[in-house]
Amino acid sequence: MTNSSSPLEELHNAIKKENPFNKELVVTKQNVWKEAFPDVGSINAHASDAVFDAVEQVRTGQRQVIGITIKAEKGLGKSHLLSRVRHQLQAEGGAWFVYMTDYNDLNRIKPEFLKTLALSLKEVGSQGVTQWQELATALANETMKKPYKSQQLVNVFPNVLAKNPKVIGQLTDKVVEIKTDIDNPDLIRGILWTLSKQHAPYAINWLSGKSLSQKKADEMELPNDSEDDKDHFDITCQILDLISDYNPLVVCFDQLDGPGCDDSGFTRAQVIASLGTDLYNSLKRGVLLTAMFPEIWTHQIRALELNDAVVDRIGERVVELNYLNYDQIIDLVSRWLEKFYDEKKLTPPQRVYPFTEETLKELGKQRPTARRVLKWCQTNWGLPNGQQISSHRPGINPVSSAYNNEIKNIDNEEYMEDDSQLTNAIKFGLNQLIGQIVAGVTIEKIEAPVKPKNKYLGVKIVGKQEGNTVKIGLAVIQASVGNRVTSGLYHLGDYKKYDLNRGCLVRSKPISPNAKKAQEYLKNLKAQAGKWVVLKTEEVKPLIAIRAVYESREDYELSEEQIKDFIANTKLAIDNRLLREILSAPSEEIPEEAVDEEA
Repeated sequence: MTNSSSPLEELHNAIKKENPFNKELVVTKQNVWKEAFPDVGSINAHASDAVFDAVEQVRTGQRQVIGITIKAEKGLGKSHLLSRVRHQLQAEGGAWFVYMTDYNDLNRIKPEFLKTLALSLKEVGSQGVTQWQELATALANETMKKPYKSQQLVNVFPNVLAKNPKVIGQLTDKVVEIKTDIDNPDLIRGILWTLSKQHAPYAINWLSGKSLSQKKADEMELPNDSEDDKDHFDITCQILDLISDYNPLVVCFDQLDGPGCDDSGFTRAQVIASLGTDLYNSLKRGVLLTAMFPEIWTHQIRALELNDAVVDRIGERVVELNYLNYDQIIDLVSRWLEKFYDEKKLTPPQRVYPFTEETLKELGKQRPTARRVLKWCQTNWGLPNGQQISSHRPGINPVSSAYNNEIKNIDNEEYMEDDSQLTNAIKFGLNQLIGQIVAGVTIEKIEAPVKPKNKYLGVKIVGKQEGNTVKIGLAVIQASVGNRVTSGLYHLGDYKKYDLNRGCLVRSKPISPNAKKAQEYLKNLKAQAGKWVVLKTEEVKPLIAIRAVYESREDYELSEEQIKDFIANTKLAIDNRLLREILSAPSEEIPEEAVDEEA
């Protein structure tokens, strides 16, 4: 022991009490946006350097758009690399950042991307405010000829708005005079509204393509077109054009190995490659990053009919991530331990204590991934004399650990507005109940998509109740107002077209009494043994979380069987009140629990 190190007894007590590696080692969306894993700059430095070189080339006008594909095997750090890019851009500025990892409806990928764009720009940028507010400040400064800092303008804006309620309209008119290539003044108005903390959540919802309550839309002077009537990609392109006037944009596509295809049979990676190509052709200043396994690049992207056009754009530059060498293993382990010892105010005798560099050197001969090294540390944590400390907390199985990791990362506000995400979570839960009796219904099969194909009914439940066949159509409709609610209820009540004998609306918000057609179709649905089940955050969150675990099961190193056992043992699906309500016999009452979003 060196003279400067802490007493061994104190070190050993800390080692016995806590295993710093005893946490989920999968990088989630929250790690990208919020708290990052400890980062070792030497690991895959060539890849992050390639990204920042591309950003600099775009920023200085040498290039307009650059597409980079990051190829790497599982566990080599694709998501961690994107997290590094995000956090460095947040610290230093130079570009705004968009990160897409949820792909809930591959048939409507352009509306999905607009939603991702809006939610990404809601995250805090390099100036302590959201990226939307940085853009709004840039627009306002250009019209007012004043160099406001974003934080400064956001802080004073409530008072400005209180003194002059017409300030948004006045600023909008001035911006439109300058931005002659933008043919949608309402888009400018929506962006400027993000400067008001009170109005920003509504503005961002509207910018993501969603409708607002009519009262809020009137207050903010924003048109309330039906979500189905909007040209989502045109809106996306106009937002990208505005961004390009002030900053390059880094757009990242992650988790491209997931299951599912669109109606034409294209995989998730192929759909995103096509979208990436469209974005490449539309961006004025940007860097496109796609992260994928090498076999997906070879067998799915290069297999596309238009592979040359796609590869020349999203794969203009290809960067491969590397396995860790000995020095990088030492750097990785010491970085995690540095954080651990700093928090305990302890100094170890050497930087990888209680491990030895010789032991880690042996591990390096196996060309491990970063995740494998951290897993090894998790399992082998213990005192130098060989006394091993349990790597798992008593009673917590690996599925439960992954589930808890996912549930804490759920953004209620984001997910409760996402019809596709909610539908997929409910569908996943229902699929776990096939063959079981729930609320008197023996579930035989879950059909999705519902035939004939439509935008509203996401799931059809087929089963038996007291000897009779039950066919329940399910529609999750969270839109505030407009044609989507009315059309959804109309389709849900068309039992003949969809071969149903019950319909179920899942929704958290009330339906305005002034929406006469929607109220008429709701009444008709109830007259046909249909029902409205109120969607509650606490009931749908477990379904969203366990589906996320299932989707990322390879990253968590879990089998389908382990996950199904967990669902069965915890009764997560069969006791879920939302699923039971969907399956239970209808009542005549209209729910009183729906939450008014204006409240």
